[in-house]
Amino acid sequence: MATVRPAAPDVEQQDIDEARAFNAQLEALIATQPAVQSVPPEISRRARREGKGIFPPPVFLEEARDIEIAGRAGATRVRVIRPERKPTGIYLHIHGGGWTLGGHDLQDVALKLLADETGLCAASIDYRLAPEHPYPAGPDDCEDVVLHLLEHGPQLLEAPARFAIGGESAGAHLSVVTLLRLRDRHGIKNRISAANLVYGAYDLSGTPSQMLWGERNLVLSTPIIKWFGDNFLPGIAADERREPDISPLFARLNDMPPALFTVGTLDPLIDDTLFMAERWRTAGNRAEVVIFPEGVHGFNQYPTAVARKANARQFEFLRNGFS
Repeated sequence: MATVRPAAPDVEQQDIDEARAFNAQLEALIATQPAVQSVPPEISRRARREGKGIFPPPVFLEEARDIEIAGRAGATRVRVIRPERKPTGIYLHIHGGGWTLGGHDLQDVALKLLADETGLCAASIDYRLAPEHPYPAGPDDCEDVVLHLLEHGPQLLEAPARFAIGGESAGAHLSVVTLLRLRDRHGIKNRISAANLVYGAYDLSGTPSQMLWGERNLVLSTPIIKWFGDNFLPGIAADERREPDISPLFARLNDMPPALFTVGTLDPLIDDTLFMAERWRTAGNRAEVVIFPEGVHGFNQYPTAVARKANARQFEFLRNGFS
């Protein structure tokens, strides 16, 4: 059964005060920059790589290595980051960025920490991005890579054949879509033991919290959400976006792995998490929701106590995912 925690039990008032102060600084910084939907995606992508965006500058670890995996549209790169100790399994990671931004190599430090804390070998997928490559390009790449790693990953990555999957935002969405494709297209169930789903988007036709949030830009806003969705799904009307391969909230969700759903109270996608977690549970799967006060979209990537505690809860979930 799902366990819903209105706030993470170890978050203290001083943590909330710190996050609130940080959010004020973040909102002021965002206000000095062009709105993401007002500039071409390549400009935002370049700014992120140069450390000029609203997230901490990326650090590219020398120990990380890229491998290429063949798929239906050519080779897809996968970023491999190993734990210090002998791996206990493989974490299939899918990055966020509204299907438009982000990259497989932009979270080396975070994935290194995850690998060391959980013992899992992280494998982050460089799926094709919209609007240059709209739906179904990104989901196809994730499906192809995960299928390959389920079969060849233990030998390729020198890790046991134990798998977890997860990602942030669009990466959480693509993680669920991949799980559904494995089940429905390939008859693969129970190969992936845990799903770490962090502030994902699961209804691309629009939840109440998406549509009611408005213009306020705390990493996301209603116009930004619409822009990301239109990049990914050009020409696809709202009712057509309820197709389960696009909006997994509308899928039959039986035979899904245990999942941890993480979200913040200041995230326009909070309904996506709450609705999906409840449907996950009522379909007969294990689900836990942890809601972090003052958490904006992407909050666990920032240097706050709330972020550290959210990440620690994910590490705990992944460590316990194979028990």
